[in-house]
Amino acid sequence: MGIRATAVVCLAATALVSTGCASVDDAAVTTTAERFLSAAGQGQGGQACLLLAPRAAESLDDCDKQIVSVGLRVGAVRGVDIWGDEARVRVDGDTIFLHRFPDGWRVRAAGCESRPDQSYTQQPYDCEVST
Repeated sequence: MGIRATAVVCLAATALVSTGCASVDDAAVTTTAERFLSAAGQGQGGQACLLLAPRAAESLDDCDKQIVSVGLRVGAVRGVDIWGDEARVRVDGDTIFLHRFPDGWRVRAAGCESRPDQSYTQQPYDCEVST
């Protein structure tokens, strides 16, 4: 096998591995976001809080009660973006940010809406729950 053929095989193998990992991560991120929104929407604050990143849970005075009253919108997943250990899930009328921890994905911010004015530089989203 020539150098060019070997390079093509290596590139194809890398693409397959990368694509496979992305779809596994997409599923894990989507599942975590859906479980979180479902629990909060059904008044199961304890279950929803277990899916929050530690600092996000700590940002709420009484997580079990507050998480169900912040107005999170349950809806169909419209998009998933993953950047290494960070992810964004867009659902109907809401955006959720997640972080990959050793034990899996956890919600870092929820109830996020993009800021319509372009004056933001550090925080393009306004979130009800965040770290």
